[in-house]
Amino acid sequence: MRLVVGISGASGVIYGVRLLEELKKKKIETYLTITPTAEKILEYETDFKKEELIKLASHYCTIDDMFAPIASGSFKIEGCVIVPCSMRTIAGIAYGYSENLLLRVADVTLKEKRPLILVPRETPLSIIHLENMLRLAYRGANILPAMPAFYHNPKTLNDNINFIVGKILDILKIDNNLYLRWKEY
Repeated sequence: MRLVVGISGASGVIYGVRLLEELKKKKIETYLTITPTAEKILEYETDFKKEELIKLASHYCTIDDMFAPIASGSFKIEGCVIVPCSMRTIAGIAYGYSENLLLRVADVTLKEKRPLILVPRETPLSIIHLENMLRLAYRGANILPAMPAFYHNPKTLNDNINFIVGKILDILKIDNNLYLRWKEY
């Protein structure tokens, strides 16, 4: 399996870090690209450095490398996850504005009808945000807001992070036990 993981400039970069950790553990080939704002947020919100994040991925592509293999629809990937996904990135994808590699990969993923998972972390949402997400959902994107549930009885922040990462893996049909699933009575 081959996946693209994009991290854009929104709060919640820990979700992207945790996803990369889990994919590495499962020996899934990953292509990572990060926006400049995400790099700053990574250092602000976590103890991770960019170099450490890059080591979690199989491959790293700079945001301005429009000749990276992942920029082409003929390069086979099984999906793309942008986690977290800023509203700027959502707007760019919604309107086909592929000014950087991350936006281009998302555009290619949609046109090739491959799974595109966007994990927005903005709150509250404006009508513009909602319309952009609806526009993308109509075109086949999976919108998975970073909204933790509580039926699994989380005890720590990591439990909530794992819940969101587990949901991402579920959409990609990757087995995981990152959260307690709903059970029958």
